[in-house]
Amino acid sequence: MNKVIVIAEAGVNHNGDYELARQLVVAAKEAGADYVKFQTALPELVISRYAPKAEYQLGTTQKEESQLDMCRAIHLPLTDYKPLKAYCDEVGIKFLSTPFDLVSIDVLEELDMDYYKIPSGEITNLPYLRKIAHLQRPVILSTGMCGLADIEKALQVLEKEGLARQQITLLHCNTEYPTPYGDVNLRAMKTLEDGFGVKVGYSDHTRGIEVSLAAVALGATVIEKHFTLDRNLPGPDHKASLEPDELKCMVSSIRHIEEALGSPVKQVSPSEGKNMIVARKSLIAACNIRKGEPFSETNMTVKRPGNGISPMHWDEMIGRIAPRDFKEDELIEL
Repeated sequence: MNKVIVIAEAGVNHNGDYELARQLVVAAKEAGADYVKFQTALPELVISRYAPKAEYQLGTTQKEESQLDMCRAIHLPLTDYKPLKAYCDEVGIKFLSTPFDLVSIDVLEELDMDYYKIPSGEITNLPYLRKIAHLQRPVILSTGMCGLADIEKALQVLEKEGLARQQITLLHCNTEYPTPYGDVNLRAMKTLEDGFGVKVGYSDHTRGIEVSLAAVALGATVIEKHFTLDRNLPGPDHKASLEPDELKCMVSSIRHIEEALGSPVKQVSPSEGKNMIVARKSLIAACNIRKGEPFSETNMTVKRPGNGISPMHWDEMIGRIAPRDFKEDELIEL
């Protein structure tokens, strides 16, 4: 099985503070994530002054400020991303950032990222999709707030502009923070895989780590999860994010599940083979049996250990003649 890609989503949990962003890089590395991912934007190109906040944002930020003002307060300048990527290289973790506008795409293209991560909100942004497809890098596409028709249209745009379907990974996603468990519908991840013939993963906005682990068991090739240094920090996404120790636990658990999924072949494993003698049973003398006496249901029984005649031969042993004397509890032999 290929290794699951774990993306530690720092997003905007740096609160516009470059030093806090660097601390998030270190925390993601120490947790064992493959990538640390940020969000790159010029707020004025992404949000109109009349755009409302999401309900969850009203509960985690100042109600009187607009969505635009909120994002202005927590965004990093575009000039910070090149040194931030260099810091990721220094620390030893791969860098990703999601662009939210066309200018940010240009900035990130200079950083030679492995993937472009397209967020759920941009899946209907035709100029944006076209520009990313032209860059011919693998794409990870979140599908929150989407039906199958929306996803199909986005895939058609990406393919028409030159991106091969095998370069695209779809992430099942629900765009509510935190996502109610009853709205996860994790089985839909397999629907995406079967319906579109692409690799799939899961972008997790639930509380805790259980759903991400279940997604891995169902075949997710990518897991994306928000994290923060402290859920009590101000900002829109901290409350629905993991803290570093939780992120580390999630990554470790994913690696265990990867290993445990193993092979579809059902066979005796090397670790359990040595226990067959201990745990299985054999035909045993239920009492003292004299040589020449026929084996019967009264003088045979089934007990451990399992290194004698298998009890599956019980019927054919009935009536056969004891070749020698057997003491009670001794393995029966022929």
